[in-house]
Amino acid sequence: MNLVRLVFTILVLSLLGCSREEETIYVWHSYRGDEAHALERLAKRYTSDRGTRVELLSVPFGAYASKLEAAIPHGHGPDIFIDAHERLGSYVRNDLVAPAGDALGERARYSAASLEAVTLNGEIVAVPLATKSLVLIVNPALLHEPVSSLESLMRTSFGAGIYPLVYESQSAYAYAPFLHAFGGRMLDESGTFAMDSKAGVASLAFARDLSKSLPPDPNGALVSQLFSAGKAAAVISGPWFLTELPKGMKVVVQPLPSLEATGTSLRPFLTVEGAMLSPEGAKRAKVRAFVRWLASDPEALAMRATEGHQLVAASGAEMNEPNASALRAAILNAIPMPTDPRMRATWVPAEQALRKVLRGDSSPEAALAEARARFVDATKTTPSPPSKSPLLLVVGFVLLLAAWAAVSRARDPHFRKEVKASLPAYAFITHAVVIVALLVVFPLLAGTFTSFFAGPANHTSYVGLGNYVAILTARGGPLLAHGSFYLTLLVTILWTLINVTLHLAIGLFLGVLLSRESLRLKPMYRTLLILPWAVPSYVTALSWKGMFHRQFGAINAILAALGVEPISWFSKFSTAFAANIATNVWLGFPFMMVVTMGALTSIPKDVLEAAAIDGATPWQAFWRVTFPLIRPSLLPAVALGSVWTFNMFNVVFLVSEGEPDGTTDILVSDAYRWAFTRDAQYGYAAAYAVIIFAMLFLTSRATEWFAKRREANA
Repeated sequence: MNLVRLVFTILVLSLLGCSREEETIYVWHSYRGDEAHALERLAKRYTSDRGTRVELLSVPFGAYASKLEAAIPHGHGPDIFIDAHERLGSYVRNDLVAPAGDALGERARYSAASLEAVTLNGEIVAVPLATKSLVLIVNPALLHEPVSSLESLMRTSFGAGIYPLVYESQSAYAYAPFLHAFGGRMLDESGTFAMDSKAGVASLAFARDLSKSLPPDPNGALVSQLFSAGKAAAVISGPWFLTELPKGMKVVVQPLPSLEATGTSLRPFLTVEGAMLSPEGAKRAKVRAFVRWLASDPEALAMRATEGHQLVAASGAEMNEPNASALRAAILNAIPMPTDPRMRATWVPAEQALRKVLRGDSSPEAALAEARARFVDATKTTPSPPSKSPLLLVVGFVLLLAAWAAVSRARDPHFRKEVKASLPAYAFITHAVVIVALLVVFPLLAGTFTSFFAGPANHTSYVGLGNYVAILTARGGPLLAHGSFYLTLLVTILWTLINVTLHLAIGLFLGVLLSRESLRLKPMYRTLLILPWAVPSYVTALSWKGMFHRQFGAINAILAALGVEPISWFSKFSTAFAANIATNVWLGFPFMMVVTMGALTSIPKDVLEAAAIDGATPWQAFWRVTFPLIRPSLLPAVALGSVWTFNMFNVVFLVSEGEPDGTTDILVSDAYRWAFTRDAQYGYAAAYAVIIFAMLFLTSRATEWFAKRREANA
């Protein structure tokens, strides 16, 4: 009776919770800085004034699309999500966004360009909030006159240690204005890769020559640091950059200058940030009312413009910035970014080509030809679906075999007796079995099922073993071609062997050293040496990436002090791979050290004393006595460390980012790229994951079998 009351209470509370959730509007965004603060203030004000709670969730931009694709189809996503308009094509294809409807309000309040950007197939599918494009931001303390052309800026001398210009030269988004100035495009009107044109070749060559006067490896943090410190006269960035400058720093903004090489202006992409309604959110009048208020209410417009420093899309408010007119003028010269779903598959090949040319590894022609091949490979049409009969026959045979085995066991009297005797034990483990099934078994089965399909989310088709065949045949190319499964597998195996060997060697050495009774301050040493394992891996990875920076990294600073020339760590496979190895060894050796110290405590002292009496040297005592006794404890640790290292995504993805040209990617990072950067090929990525699981499972079983056989023969 008590159980029934408990279940009834839980159901009532759940229903009450659901009714309260109906009054809440969930909004996802990727804003940061002043933009995020302004949105938070608006959400609180709307909640207090209208009585409808608005709950915000900040999602990192890199994971934004994938999280939406995972959440919205299952009813767990936001009612509203704020994103750039170029992803609308992908969102519409995957049924993640609904038409704006009456959430738009008065159309006349929005510029024609912003409405055109959020219109697909004749329907407005987002409500424009703000417009953005790249501009030239100048430090007036260094540059007193407006910049007439980019070449004239680069010819200006500002003294030692000061760059005329800085920008993220390895970003395809920042390179796009050069491509447009030469008359090129990333995608043509039919959605085909169009960078491999004469304009694309000429613009890449120009970007290569320009990069010789820029700081090496100029990421966003470095660009901001140089400009804020007065080490750069100008920067190419967007309105968001203004919110990250030190308080009180005066800057002058102007549209991107012209190029003497072409006689035309640099033309950046126009990005329209819009409030997009999920299919469920669009059904609620309160959700549409909030979007209408956020996009066009005078109070909301004023706060977003003045406090969020946004160039709002609707009329009625202006930025509280002396450079607002320059930002609006830059918009007029910008080119709206394509909304074609294949745009998502363009960025990675474009950036790989750009980086190869900037490093001098390839000519513009060869790099762009390779980029086209990668784009075509990533956007291949789904093959014709094969017959499902073989799969149904296999599944039916497996189920029939399982049923036969179950019936045979059930008819065995001895088995029935054992089951009856074990019923109390089953009651204790049922909850664990259910949890493991939900968290481990079910995801594995779901991933395996997904691997039999191809195509982007919500538009997949059954291909049977087609994904596996494509992977194992290197997609029809040479087995060891660039980016093939087998070449990536060799890199992964090399990565695992080197890391685990170093983990074991360093961990074993430190574990033995810290177990010596004569060593003083052992607690302090143990605490310090275990810190690399305690710190989150992504924090460590980002720290080491900064240390490997060519110009400002600590590693090159040490090498320079020793008289060694600075190394561009991520320009070659050997050095990039070494950087990944160094980072992962730092993360992994404490685990082996702790295991070693624990295993050493189980060795009886009299055994070591007997070895010393017999005249064994310290090395002989370790190799002949200590190591054989701790080896059974080390083998599981090595197996576990091998699995971790084989799938060490964070280090590869954050330190080298697969550079140069994806050669340092391992299987798990390559699977990620197929899922999230190559036209969302989830089925292909799932097949990758199944193959990785099968290899690790078979390897661990083989290791276990080998260990048992060795013990039996001992």
